[in-house]
Amino acid sequence: MASHNFAVADQASESFPDYAPQLHDSYIDGYDPVSLGAPHSSLERASTWIGMGLVLTSLAGFGIMIWMAATLLWGQGVTVAEYDTTMYIIIGAVIAAVCLVAGFGLIHRGRRFYREYRDTTGRRN
Repeated sequence: MASHNFAVADQASESFPDYAPQLHDSYIDGYDPVSLGAPHSSLERASTWIGMGLVLTSLAGFGIMIWMAATLLWGQGVTVAEYDTTMYIIIGAVIAAVCLVAGFGLIHRGRRFYREYRDTTGRRN
């Protein structure tokens, strides 16, 4: 019959603790690890780069908003069809906001190992 006593400790991890050194334990004082070579690097994470791409994509939304604001100020011209400027400004704002929130969220996620390294070692490189 299986025991349902969850207070029993994990004997394997208590009997054989993990004494493996961390990579940053071997760093010489004053050494700053190379960004691409360090295991905590944010530059090797896909989420960081996708986030940066989304932040840049938000510029399309800002461009739509600027274009429609200029159309409101100076008119649409005689050969151009009438635009619903308010709708396009809202569409541009939504595109910009969604891309910025998602982009900064992915960048934050991509830098989680660097934040963990910084908290563990106290280094600020």
